[in-house]
Amino acid sequence: MKNYIYILILTFALAACESELDLTSPSELTTAGFWDTEEGARTAHTGLYANLRSSASTLWLLGEIRSDIWGGRTFESPSNESLIRSDITVASAPFGGWAGLYTRIHRINDFLVNTPNVSFVKDADKNHILAQAYGLRAFYYYTLLKTWGGVPIILEPIEEVDPASLSKPRATEAEVMAQIKADIEASLSTFGSDNSYWEDNRNFWSKAATLALKGDVYIWSGNVMGGGPADFEAAKSALQQIASLGVNLEPSISNLWGVENEGNSEFIFAMQYKQDEASNFYNSHTGRSTEINPTYNDDGNSMSNFIIAGANRYGPSEKTLLLLDDNADSRKDATYIHLYEDDNGGLGYPSYTESAYFGAVLNKFLGQVVGSERIFENDVPVYRYADVILLLAEAKNLLNEDPSEEINQIRERAYGENYDPLVHGYVNDSQTENTNAILTERYKEFIGEGKRWWDLRRAGASFVFNNVSFLSPGDEYKLLLPITTDMIGRNPSLEQTPGYN
Repeated sequence: MKNYIYILILTFALAACESELDLTSPSELTTAGFWDTEEGARTAHTGLYANLRSSASTLWLLGEIRSDIWGGRTFESPSNESLIRSDITVASAPFGGWAGLYTRIHRINDFLVNTPNVSFVKDADKNHILAQAYGLRAFYYYTLLKTWGGVPIILEPIEEVDPASLSKPRATEAEVMAQIKADIEASLSTFGSDNSYWEDNRNFWSKAATLALKGDVYIWSGNVMGGGPADFEAAKSALQQIASLGVNLEPSISNLWGVENEGNSEFIFAMQYKQDEASNFYNSHTGRSTEINPTYNDDGNSMSNFIIAGANRYGPSEKTLLLLDDNADSRKDATYIHLYEDDNGGLGYPSYTESAYFGAVLNKFLGQVVGSERIFENDVPVYRYADVILLLAEAKNLLNEDPSEEINQIRERAYGENYDPLVHGYVNDSQTENTNAILTERYKEFIGEGKRWWDLRRAGASFVFNNVSFLSPGDEYKLLLPITTDMIGRNPSLEQTPGYN
C-alpha cells in the first residue's frame, strides 16, 4: 500500500511544481523501502505514463498551434490567438516553467537512478522499462530544444530542496542535442535485441518508438543544426529498421480513429485514454451540440443527433480547407466533418466553398457516444508508421536520393481505389520541390496530431516563412519562444532567448 501512497504523494507534489526547475524533490518524497521491490519500480514505471498523458494538450499546442493549420472560423472565441499569430513577447510569454516538462524529467531521473538497484524476477523486464525511460527523457529534451533552444540539462534526481542548487544556466543547443542523442543510444543499447512491445501494448515506449525518435532527431540535427549528411544517414538507417518491428499502414486512414481499433499496427506509440480513467483534449476541436444544430454534413444528413460536449476553440484555416477539398482523397472526410446551414434539398454539398458552409468539426479522436454523452477516449498517437515513412522520405531527399516511393505509398493509401499513378503519383523533382511535396503530404496526413509546426521547423526557416502567414524573414528569433520574466527572477542564471531581450 505504501508504494501507491508514494505515487499519489509524488503525483500531487509534482503537479504543484511547475516552476522553471521544480523545487520538490522526487527522491525526498520517496518513502522508505519504495525502491526495494520490483512492485515499487513497476508502479513508478506506470507513473511515467500518467505524467506524459497529463502533458498531452501542451505537447499538441507546442507542435501544431503556431502552424498554418488553424486560425479559421470557430463556434466559440478562439484560444491561444497570440500563439496562432506568433504575436509573442516577453510580457506575454506562454508556457511558464518550461511547460512543466521538467516535472516529467525529474520523475524519469529518479527512476533511472533507482531502478538499476532493484532486483527483478526477469532482468529482461528491468532492461525494457529502463530503455523506455531513456527514450521518454530524450523525447522531453527534444521537445524543450525545439521550443526554446538551449535549456538546463538535469540528469540526476534532486536530493534536497535547495533553490541555490537549482539555479542552472541554459546549456547550448549543441549540448542539449548531444544529451538527446546520448539518451537515444542508451535506450537502444538497453533494449538490445528486444523488439517487443511492453505487455503487447503500443501505449508504452518501445524500441520502435526510440528508432522513430532517432530518425526525427537526426533529421533536425542535420538540417536545422548543421550536422549534415552523417546525421541524415543515421536517420535513414534508424527509420528503415522500423518496418520489421510489427508495424504496417492501416488499409484505410479512417480505421485509425475508432476506439475499437486503437491497438492497430500503424500506431508505434500512443497515449492511452479510457472511459472513467482519462479523456483526451479533442473536445476543443468540436463544439457543443447547441452550437452545431441545426446543421447538415456534406451528404445532406442532419447533425441533430451528433452528441458533443465541448467548445470549438480551433477552426481550420482557409488554406487547410482548400488543401483537403478533394473528394477523391479519403483524408478529406477522415479529417473534418463539414457543416452546412441547409441540406441542399437532401443532396448535400461537394465542396466547403458553398455559401451555406457553416464550419468544421475535427473528425479524428471523437471517441464514442455512451448514452447521452460523448466520451473522448481515443488513444492519441505520438508516432505512427505513416510518420516514419514520410520521415524516411525526408532523410532520403536530404541525401539527394529519390523520395517518391515513400510519398506515393502514403498517397496510394489516401486515394485508395481512386488512385491513378498518372494523376496522383509523385515523380522525383528538385530537392526543394521534393521537400514541398513531403510537407504537403504530412500536412494532409497529420492534421490535429501535433506535428505541423515541427515539420516546418525541421524543413528549415524558409519553409516556415513560405507557409505561415504571420511570420516572415527577419522573424527568425520567433521560431523559438521566450521564457517568462518570473522564470528569470526565480533563477538569475537563466538568460532570455536571443531576440527577445
